[in-house]
Amino acid sequence: MNPTPGPAPHRPVPPGPPRPTLGETVRSLSWPLVLGLGALALVRPLLSVTGLDDAIGRPAAPLLATLVLTILWVGAIVVARPAHPLATGVAVGLAYGVLALILSALLSPILTGELQGPVAHPVAIVPMLLTNAAWGAFAGAMALGLLAARRR
Repeated sequence: MNPTPGPAPHRPVPPGPPRPTLGETVRSLSWPLVLGLGALALVRPLLSVTGLDDAIGRPAAPLLATLVLTILWVGAIVVARPAHPLATGVAVGLAYGVLALILSALLSPILTGELQGPVAHPVAIVPMLLTNAAWGAFAGAMALGLLAARRR
């Protein structure tokens, strides 16, 4: 009981462990996991290149591929239990974006005779990477939530 009326005296909160820097977080990522999941997502552009998107039907095929890949990304991150699931998801999305960019730059001249895609329109590169980073962040946030629920 507080003998004096009014609010309780201020007690300093002890500092918690220091937060890792961005560089420390990036160095701590499981790069085989990040690159493996990023490469797995190359199934999306390959469905388009091979014509399977059209055979299955658009927009169902790309949406279904995205849903399945998201589930696989979330599941793999949950199983791997990385120290930073959200950062892992963002890195996976960025890895996919960079790999898709490279694949597009390599395949479009071979398949169409001219450079197409984001490399041909550099203004599209940043939005493409941001979109894929957001996709990865979503998967990482889902994995983080599942990992937190598992600990309860």
